[in-house]
Formats: sequence, C-alpha cells, structure tokens
Amino acid sequence: MGRPKIAVIDDSAAEESESQRVKKSQRDSDSVDSSELKASDDSSPKGGDSKKATAKSQKPGKAKPRSKKYQEISKDLDRSKTYPLNEALEVVKKLSYSKFESSLEAHINTAQTGIRGLVSLPFASGKKLKILAFGEDAKDSGADVIGTDEVIEQINKGKVDFDLVVTTPQWMPKLAKVARILGPRSLMPNPKNGTITSDLKKAVEGFQAGKTEYKTESKAPVIHITLGKLNQPTEELSANIKTLVQTVGKTRVKKISLTPTMGPSVKVDLTSV
Repeated sequence: MGRPKIAVIDDSAAEESESQRVKKSQRDSDSVDSSELKASDDSSPKGGDSKKATAKSQKPGKAKPRSKKYQEISKDLDRSKTYPLNEALEVVKKLSYSKFESSLEAHINTAQTGIRGLVSLPFASGKKLKILAFGEDAKDSGADVIGTDEVIEQINKGKVDFDLVVTTPQWMPKLAKVARILGPRSLMPNPKNGTITSDLKKAVEGFQAGKTEYKTESKAPVIHITLGKLNQPTEELSANIKTLVQTVGKTRVKKISLTPTMGPSVKVDLTSV
C-alpha cells in the first residue's frame, strides 16, 4: 500500500492572513477618523476663514444709493399708500426737487407684454419731436427732415439726429437696409404705431399735436411714458393720465406709479382713474 497523504496546515499563512485583516481594519478606522476630522475642520472654519464664511452668508443685498436730498424729501412719504389721482399729482409736485422744469413720468404695470399703440394726449407738453419723413409727399407733410437716399446713407453711417420716422410703404425696402440701426432705437417705422402710412401729412400733424407712442418693455409688462410737465395744471395732467389708461384699456392696467424727473414715486388708486 502507498503512503497515506497527510494534510499540512501552513500556520504562517493563517497568521499572515489574520495580520492583513487586522492591518486593513486599522487602515479603515484611520481613514474614517481622518475623514471625520476633515469634515469637522471644514464645518468649523477657524480664524479669518470663519469670519469670511460668516460674512459671506450674512452679506445683505446692496441698496440703491440715494442722495441726501432724495432721502430728506421722501422721509414722510407713505410708500404703502395709494392716492386718488389728483392727490397723487399734488404729492408728486411737492416731491420734485430738480432745479430744472421737471416732467411727469408714469410707470404702468400691465397684465401682459406686447402692448403697444398710439395715444393723443389732450394736454401734451414737452419737447417738439424732430420728424423724418420718407415719401413723395414728404416735402408737404410738415416734417422737419425730408428722407432721401442720401439720408439713408447717413443713417447707415450712424448719424441719427431725429426722434421719429414716418414713411410710405414704398420706402420700406430701402429703410430695411438700416433696420439694424433704427430697430434698437425703436425708430423703425411700424404700421401698428402709425408710422407707415399713405397720408404723411396727417401722420406728421398727429405726432406734432401730441400723439405719443406707448409700449411695454420687451421682457417686462410695464409701460414707461412722459405725460407732461409738472408746471401744468393738475386737471390737465389728470386728463392725460385718464386718456392713456382708457386707450391702453383699464382691464389691462394693474398698477400705476407717478414720479417726477427727480424724486420718489407715488402709487395711484386705480378706482380714481
């Protein structure tokens, strides 16, 4: 018979394996302690880092700087109150602190964007519009500048010294060449505001008599418009505001604030308009 096989147990391998397990356990323990310590250090910054973190988390938003004159004149104004229209106008006149002839500005929050049109104010007052007209009858329209191919070339070079452009439909293809210049300045003629017309004389007379364009901002439902001078009678300014609101549509008006050129704004009670 052959010799019986004897199983040999390598104690050194077992000891080595056990030793490796112990070392691994110690490494894992050290790793945990290290990560906990690091987390503790990160969550509790010391010295300057701690102050910076606290200051950063508690830093308030910067308030719009106001002059001492503005703060002084508006200290007694109740900004949460809405005033009847005529009273609001009287308050605005008192709050104006400009040394020059101040204008009345209206800021109207609307129900939507894309609102645009023309309004003929009954008591318009302000600077005279410099009107540029293109068309066969431009010379007889009463416009300040007569549009020609040469004028278009000047516009293309960046010369824009007018406040409004009116044109007949026939000239629109030529004006399209300077749309990149007129468009950003809101001067590109548009049929919606009456600046593209076959009756140039009527259009020019209308704008010179106080016809004013109103429109919301491109990305916000708010209209900004000048409605006269503060030295006008309150009744005239009130009539201008009411005409504008009726033209825009009362159901589309959500809030009205009036302000002088220099001074705080006053909220208007919509039921009084």
